[in-house]
Amino acid sequence: MSVSWPAPLTCAVGGALLAAAVWLLCFRLLPAVVVRPRRRPMKEEKAQVPPGSFGWPVVGETLDFVSCAYSPRPESFVDKRRLRYGSAVFRSHLFGSATVVTADAEVSRAVLQSDARSFVPWYPRSLTELMGKSSILLINGSLQRRVHGLVGAFFKSPQLKAQVTADMQRRLATAFAAWRDRGPGARLRIQDHAKTMVFQILVRGLIGLEGGPEMQQLRQQFQEFIVGLMSLPIKLPGTRLYRSLQAKKRMARLIQRIIQERRRRRILCGGDAPPQPRDAIDVLMGDGSDELISDNMIDLMIPAEDSVPMLITLAVKFLSECPLALQQLEEENMQLKMRKTDVGETLEWTDYMSLSFTQHVITETLRLGNIISGIMRKAVRDVEVKGHLIPKGWCVFVYFRSVHLDDTLYGDPYKFNPWRWKEKDTSSSSFTPFGGGQRLCPGLDLARLEASIFLHHLVTSFRWVAEEDHIVNFPTVRLKGGMPIRVTSKD
Repeated sequence: MSVSWPAPLTCAVGGALLAAAVWLLCFRLLPAVVVRPRRRPMKEEKAQVPPGSFGWPVVGETLDFVSCAYSPRPESFVDKRRLRYGSAVFRSHLFGSATVVTADAEVSRAVLQSDARSFVPWYPRSLTELMGKSSILLINGSLQRRVHGLVGAFFKSPQLKAQVTADMQRRLATAFAAWRDRGPGARLRIQDHAKTMVFQILVRGLIGLEGGPEMQQLRQQFQEFIVGLMSLPIKLPGTRLYRSLQAKKRMARLIQRIIQERRRRRILCGGDAPPQPRDAIDVLMGDGSDELISDNMIDLMIPAEDSVPMLITLAVKFLSECPLALQQLEEENMQLKMRKTDVGETLEWTDYMSLSFTQHVITETLRLGNIISGIMRKAVRDVEVKGHLIPKGWCVFVYFRSVHLDDTLYGDPYKFNPWRWKEKDTSSSSFTPFGGGQRLCPGLDLARLEASIFLHHLVTSFRWVAEEDHIVNFPTVRLKGGMPIRVTSKD
């Protein structure tokens, strides 16, 4: 593979493992007597609990999982057990819970397609505290389907895509002018620029907030909030979780002021909703409380800080290391630019999404980058999947990363190869970067659109030389140095 990850320093790994052990004790195991899950009798079951081991008392196999997550190959945790047990589905004990881990594409798809009668979301306690009971990530049943459906339909709407396109074009023009003013060879970090830009665009689409002091205040509070998602679940004043909860309260107050002002305006206009929703608040106002709306607006900001900026950043990194792909991407985008310029037309969102090789680059970046490495669900009853029994109360860890890097599914899986998608189907069970089923990420089209716009304007406006940088995969995917490049304008 053209990308190499450095092994972290021994002291960093040791500190991470110690933190994980302390987290386990505080998070899952102290409130109750620890009882190690026992294997259910096989003779009474048609299906069987997958082979595996619960590891050490108390900590299970969590320390090994965290150690592998910090290594150059996070998937080695699964690979070792897959080889040992002869199965891509095995049992383990992770983060205080008996867990079935699946790197089998068909089993993973079955879990993703299941509803709340079989599996419900499972997240660390700190995350559930911060998300709130009304979060789309945590609610189930008809309410979840209703909220997900409304938000998903709005995110797919031509109106929002046109707004996002215009916003991004305007912000890129401003940013690129500043880059040119710095002269040839100006050094910048793609990750930082992508985060700033995508956050402001998405927030406008969610709550209608324009740039200015309130936007700056919101981003500051959001950054204080997001760092607590994987913190120790202790809410005492001064702790990380407490500070993040306070930041969320301040964000919620700002968003609820916007909601209340909208409700007042709607009453003055006779109670009618606008003919076309301006943002996600308008979409949900008729179907949810102020708390439900504000909780979900905050949750939906998370992709603006991590997922979409990292998709853009990783694409720039992988392209920098694959000159042939960069050349073909540039040729495709220059042809579009010249075609639209010749007829005096501006680029619309449909133009960006029509670029086939650009979409292959984005798809391959999602596969190789694994921005979301997997998801966890909890069985609410005994569930049988492809001959495997997942007992009630156990978690199932659907590990996307191992499926995306499986050499039986993808030839030379560690190589950045956008051309593989000329023949491969992105809707197959072996490609799930956005999850699946009823909880499929509602913003997947917007993520692709924003990445397409950024890449188009970057490759048609600048040449660049990338500095060496390394991917960190845990606890979230990021570039260690922010992906520094030196740009020179083509003008």
